[in-house]
Amino acid sequence: MQILESISFKLLVTYPVKEFMEEQSEEVYTRILRSIKLLRDGGPFLRPPDAKKIDRNLYELRIRGKESIRIFYTKTSEGYILLHAFKKKTQKIPRRELKLAVDRMR
Repeated sequence: MQILESISFKLLVTYPVKEFMEEQSEEVYTRILRSIKLLRDGGPFLRPPDAKKIDRNLYELRIRGKESIRIFYTKTSEGYILLHAFKKKTQKIPRRELKLAVDRMR
């Protein structure tokens, strides 16, 4: 089979996510970029452990390593909007972080 064209999805990075990324070490920043590129290139085909559906229109990009990082995003007709990023320290998603993402989605 020959692939004639690859599909790539548009990404909108909100200022809070951009700011979060810039505060990270170079190693963590690189891991975040790698995961964002996976989302851009894989789109709706991205599955656990790289991405997970949280709610009807809310998903999380999962960046693993010494520190677990999560980026909440939503789908649009043209691509994805990265809403909120944080360092995950517990098994559960902190309500505060979830609320921030939902508020930014509106």
